[in-house]
Amino acid sequence: MNKANCAIKAIDAFEILDSRGHPTLRVTAELESGHRGVASVPSGASTGRHEALELRDGDATRYNGKGVQKAATNVRKRIAKHLKGRDASEQERIDQSLIELDGSENKSALGANAILGVSMAAACASAAALDLPLYEYLGGAEARRLPVPMMNVINGGQHAENSLDFQEFMIVPHGAPSFGEALRYGAETFHALKSVLHERGHSTAVGDEGGFAPNLKSNDEAWELIVDAIHKAGYRPGAEVAVAVDPAASSFCKDGEYVFEKSGAGAISRDRLLDLYTHMVRTYPIVSIEDGFAEDDWEGFRALTAMLGHRIQIVGDDLYVTNPAFIRRGIEQHATNAVLIKLNQIGTVTETVKAIETCRQAGWNYVISHRSGETEDTFIADFAVAMGGGQIKTGSLSRSERLAKYNRLLEIERELGSMAKYESPFKRLERVGEPVERA
Repeated sequence: MNKANCAIKAIDAFEILDSRGHPTLRVTAELESGHRGVASVPSGASTGRHEALELRDGDATRYNGKGVQKAATNVRKRIAKHLKGRDASEQERIDQSLIELDGSENKSALGANAILGVSMAAACASAAALDLPLYEYLGGAEARRLPVPMMNVINGGQHAENSLDFQEFMIVPHGAPSFGEALRYGAETFHALKSVLHERGHSTAVGDEGGFAPNLKSNDEAWELIVDAIHKAGYRPGAEVAVAVDPAASSFCKDGEYVFEKSGAGAISRDRLLDLYTHMVRTYPIVSIEDGFAEDDWEGFRALTAMLGHRIQIVGDDLYVTNPAFIRRGIEQHATNAVLIKLNQIGTVTETVKAIETCRQAGWNYVISHRSGETEDTFIADFAVAMGGGQIKTGSLSRSERLAKYNRLLEIERELGSMAKYESPFKRLERVGEPVERA
């Protein structure tokens, strides 16, 4: 295609509502060729304090101060004028130009939501102009690995009004032969869990990410319910459907202690929390622990990785906020062995790709992730295939904003046909669920 046809003709933005009923931003980029790209920006509930700034209006008379009209205006006036005539297919130049226009350290001048919306929309428009699926446009002809889904089936923490301090209890159908079968394994386990909860008198209402949100006595009860559901669905815990957890420990860390306030279990030390994780890995078929310690507790992460990193995936989210500089520090300190990747933590497609490249260079795993406040946008489904990391977190098996991503991955698998790949990123974990002895 003629380069001139990839030139940006116009950019628009307006408020829409996310899955929690709060405003977020939708951006449209139109090219001279007539092709358009549309992107909607997600929003997190438990956010790291080092994340790029999501610009909100702060006007208490609209949406309780959560409006994004300022960000939309920044797109329509400042960014649209700045990028008009630029080649949208030059993603790195577009993103660098946005960073320079903003000029702040954390994208607070224009808003990370404004910048990311434009960055994503430009990529979508360019893919359309070049008549390529987004995953191939971003990842090249070799982009054909479908990700293993990490499905949040019991919600707690800041994602649910219940008694669970840990935020996400997940199932991981890594032993399936294809993505489509993995989705089936997950859906059948999800419905089996609903049945198990109902039989035991628990609520089957769902939380922010579509997982169940029962009031339970302990984390152990949550794990026991999930393992029972895996059995009930006809799968082998660990080998076919494993489990994973995101405690989101920053949300319950206070004055150097970890306070289980929701459950009423009280405060424990870093060492006691490490003992708790060791117990969990000893007892249940866990393949991944994400954000097991608070975002500034590097010592806790190092201890956890030294203890269990040879057996399971230790993921940093708030610790790294998809920032290559923080990830490099983690690599140097052996803080984790994997990184959660969220586009809106860093604010542009290019910077997100650089964070992933940093992981690849270290031989680390990386997991493409949604946020708790989501839309029907399926960008991260294509992005997960484009980046080839083999893992995605995009919620449970209910709520259409979560299922939209899974359904898009089904489409991609169908498009790829016999070229599609699906393989477990946990093959090295040969003794999942067996006892771990503390050093």
